[in-house]
Amino acid sequence: MSDDTGGIARRVTEEIPTSLDGMRIDRVVSLIADISRSAAAALIEVGGVSVEGKVVTAGKEKVTQGQTISVDIAQATGPAIPLADDSRQLHIVYADEDVLIVNKDAGLVVHPGAGNQAGTMVNYLLAAYPDIVDVGDRMRPGLVHRLDAGTTGLVAVARNNAAYESLVGQLAARSVTRVYSVLVWGNPASMHGVIDAPIGRDQRDPTKMAVVVDGRPSRTHYAVEQMFHTPKESALIECRLETGRTHQIRVHLASIGHSVVGDPTYGGVRAGLRVGRPMLHARELAFDHPRTGERCTFHAPQPADFVELLAGLS
Repeated sequence: MSDDTGGIARRVTEEIPTSLDGMRIDRVVSLIADISRSAAAALIEVGGVSVEGKVVTAGKEKVTQGQTISVDIAQATGPAIPLADDSRQLHIVYADEDVLIVNKDAGLVVHPGAGNQAGTMVNYLLAAYPDIVDVGDRMRPGLVHRLDAGTTGLVAVARNNAAYESLVGQLAARSVTRVYSVLVWGNPASMHGVIDAPIGRDQRDPTKMAVVVDGRPSRTHYAVEQMFHTPKESALIECRLETGRTHQIRVHLASIGHSVVGDPTYGGVRAGLRVGRPMLHARELAFDHPRTGERCTFHAPQPADFVELLAGLS
């Protein structure tokens, strides 16, 4: 879940939509904060959850549509805190005393959450860079933003709290450049444009996001780089994020009729192209260095599966 900075939320605040009406508070906390039910229960026990400004004391209580729930993820304790795991090495694009840039592989979950308590990028980072353990949120140490499990590409990690606050501030100011390569179904009618549509929880399925009237402001800039006609109509496009909502690119592109190829959640799995993940790659990341102020720009080439798929299109 992202907050208004477009990064990893330290406190998640949501108005209860229709899809969550009548649900137990511990289940709601688990869902909106992307943590396990046990971690949600622990947060409630330490007073980290409030509804309508009042601290929640029992997870079994139920929420009502229109109420505001606030979850302070930074108070998470106990089993939700990730442990170091040295069984896998990550592709580190850049490292200094303040910042790490990781080129994430497809299928790698960025941080522990509901159903993924181990084997995440954070677990592997803690083994190689134990200094990040107390940076930012204890559940997601060092992370200032994230990528979905199926998405490949660049992720920034802060190595100290000064760097963390700087990068979070830059995300809030929308001065961080995030550019993605995306393969979508169909040929867009416009070669470039801006999708300016609020994103919130899907009213029919609370595990999904959707364009909704009362969602958070969200903007995605896109430009078509190449269009294909066989074996199916598709297009390679560039997306630039102005905001960073959960599933933003996937939801926005689906909303204009061009779902990401391979995306099982938002209508991207179709006959004609066989892929094992959403074809979404974070290829460029730029920000002002937290210590020097110098503009730093990083690039990640398209991964092998992306290149191979594009080679078969014409």
